[in-house]
Amino acid sequence: MKGYRILSNAASDADIEAAFEWYESEQPGLGLEFLNEIRATHLRILDEPLKYAVLRSGIRRAITRRFPYGIYFSIEDDVVLIIAVLHTARDPAEWQFRV
Repeated sequence: MKGYRILSNAASDADIEAAFEWYESEQPGLGLEFLNEIRATHLRILDEPLKYAVLRSGIRRAITRRFPYGIYFSIEDDVVLIIAVLHTARDPAEWQFRV
């Protein structure tokens, strides 16, 4: 079994930070729950990154279970590169500007 590691770019880190701040402002502690869900989704991706269907240009998406977010990523050798973490109500083409 191949071992993978996750790398994220500045844009996806900013996506997570903005969502954390929004959830935390809605209810103290909810931002941390969001971060925990992101971590859990990262672990699912690392476990089987190839199980997620290719959307376009080698980009795949994993949906978080508790919060309505998609994690968009590509796979290069043993690296899972996170390119966007977007609310599912946002324009799905948004991630395409980051590739």
